[in-house]
Amino acid sequence: MIKAIEWTKNKLFLIDQTKLPGKLSRFECKTAQQVADAIAGMKVRGAPAIGVAAAFGVYLGVRRPPLAKTFEQLESQVAKLCALLGKTRPTAVNLFWALDRMKRCTVNNRDHKLATLRDILLREALNIYREDEKVTKAIAAQGAELMRDGDTIMTHCNAGALATAGVGTALGVVVEASRKHKGIKALVGETRPRLQGARLTAWELKQAHVPFHLITDNMAAYFMKKGDINVVIVGADRIAMNGDVANKIGTYGLAMLAYHHNIPFYVAAPVSTFDRSLASGDSIPIEERSPLEVTHVNERPISIAGVKALNPAFDVTPHRFISAIITELGVVRAPFDQNLKNLFANLV
Repeated sequence: MIKAIEWTKNKLFLIDQTKLPGKLSRFECKTAQQVADAIAGMKVRGAPAIGVAAAFGVYLGVRRPPLAKTFEQLESQVAKLCALLGKTRPTAVNLFWALDRMKRCTVNNRDHKLATLRDILLREALNIYREDEKVTKAIAAQGAELMRDGDTIMTHCNAGALATAGVGTALGVVVEASRKHKGIKALVGETRPRLQGARLTAWELKQAHVPFHLITDNMAAYFMKKGDINVVIVGADRIAMNGDVANKIGTYGLAMLAYHHNIPFYVAAPVSTFDRSLASGDSIPIEERSPLEVTHVNERPISIAGVKALNPAFDVTPHRFISAIITELGVVRAPFDQNLKNLFANLV
């Protein structure tokens, strides 16, 4: 299986996703700053994977000299590392969820020797990593049950193994469905401006031997009207408690198209992607990335010199356009506000 993140021999290795599909290249992150740069530069991406990488980034930061000599110094060091890593991608809530776990882990183990506490922080990062492996496997299994023989499933962006520490969320569902059902096919939206669908999802589906066709983003309505799409499934970067979903830009329009054509629109995400502080998606921060991502492809200009471009990386899909949210704990349907409240009430 593809492993976007690997911790081996006390070292952190990441796949450089900016080089895919042309080259499969892994690199070592030795410092928290290198992890932060990898997240900001989208060498590692996908909400769950970002959270996992950031947790290891905290540990890498506390183990480097000069080592803290008191708990107060270590706590301050962890806070600064979390602030550094937290500035990288403002929309993906898994990042802040993982950093909060590392901060809580520090405080909850303040009575240990500092060397032991550093080891505990590594164990917590490994726990986050291993939990994501289990969680994504459960999401894939839950979602595959919603698919049927012969389905053509449309995807947007990349929510596969490259976006997590495990098998992926939305794309994990597609791959698992292809194993459980006959005749499963995928339509892969290219996902401008960074082409995560064309570069990453297509690459993953080829590795998994799932039949697919690549389409441009503006072809979706055409194929829906023809009846060539049975299901749409996407991942998420942040979900509010009323079921509003922030995901890669273009998701909102795709959801409205699916709603108009009576096509099920599913979101696959772990419970760590829910922001329990937000009643709706209106307050979800939207990352604005460099205009160069719009005006250039592979560093080559595709428009006129000096053109001004806008580049919001995400949009928010209102819950009314969503058929269900697939989590590791089950499939949640409308009314989302009440059913999500019930879901989290059962969590310890």
